[in-house]
Amino acid sequence: MNRIPLWICTIALIATTLDAQWLHQPTPGIPRLADGRPDLAAPAPKASDGKPDLSGIWRINGNRYAANVTLDLKPQEIQPWAAALHRERVENLARDVYTVKCLPGGPIYSHVGALDGFKIVQTPALIVILYPDMNFRQVFLDGRSLPDDPNPSWMGYSIGHWEGDTLVVESTGYNDRSWIDIEGHPHTEALRVTERFRRTEFGHIDLTVMLEDPAIYARPIQIAARMDAMLDTEILEFVCAENEKDRTHLVGQAPNDLTLKIPPEVLSKYVGVYETRNPFVPSATMNLPVSLSGGQLEVDGLFGRETMIPVSKAEFSIGGTSARFADENGVMTLILETVEGEIKAIRK
Repeated sequence: MNRIPLWICTIALIATTLDAQWLHQPTPGIPRLADGRPDLAAPAPKASDGKPDLSGIWRINGNRYAANVTLDLKPQEIQPWAAALHRERVENLARDVYTVKCLPGGPIYSHVGALDGFKIVQTPALIVILYPDMNFRQVFLDGRSLPDDPNPSWMGYSIGHWEGDTLVVESTGYNDRSWIDIEGHPHTEALRVTERFRRTEFGHIDLTVMLEDPAIYARPIQIAARMDAMLDTEILEFVCAENEKDRTHLVGQAPNDLTLKIPPEVLSKYVGVYETRNPFVPSATMNLPVSLSGGQLEVDGLFGRETMIPVSKAEFSIGGTSARFADENGVMTLILETVEGEIKAIRK
């Protein structure tokens, strides 16, 4: 059974979101244009205490580090055992990840969030973040400190304070069973996450995230992304284990040798920018750049760069999803096999 990468899953998730949520439930207090559409560029609202109000339903977009947070790190800046574990997870089709086991995502939520949105509820002393998969975070604004010796938990412990119009959230106390990106880079219980939220206008929040784990990574990892408001809708619960039928079909390593080495001159034939339909805007297109680095192909999707593991000279695995290159009448095509069917991207 093929796993669909998160940047491909978006197509199905958007359809699920639109079917599941109240499509005609206007969000109160939204500034609107003359034609009734939300005015996303209107000034950011203020809470009762005068601070920027972050309340609402949001989706994180534009994070090129979602799949791999180590894009800016040198190999020697990652502990060898952690790099080996990451590689093993990339090559393992079962992807022993929280989504397969129906476990909480932990620190990955800080910069990936939930594709079908998450809700922020803000009060002067506490911010609560609700996820459709029944997970939640509490950010305490009452002046308390982070616990000195926390009981390790999936979602960690968070405190926050305001620096001008920016909310700064510091989190520690994570257990070491979760991942910090989609491809599976690990972390230890020493992980510290610092998020900065700045609502620049009604429809957008600028988000920066710093991940620090000196037991694995030689320097902090910096991430910048944008949060977009999801308006006139609502989140509904998603229970991962309910009627779950996938896990028994996830059998681990592929029968092929995923350590297959393809000569660089063959891989270089596939390098380029491929164009396909945009899952967010069906009438528009999006680009999937394929590059060659360190003797292996990588593809940049909606959630950043993912490794393409060779199965044959023309077929690759992206976390279990089959991706093959084909020369169709002199035009190089990237074909992705998903449960929804083939997705074709044409090299420009």
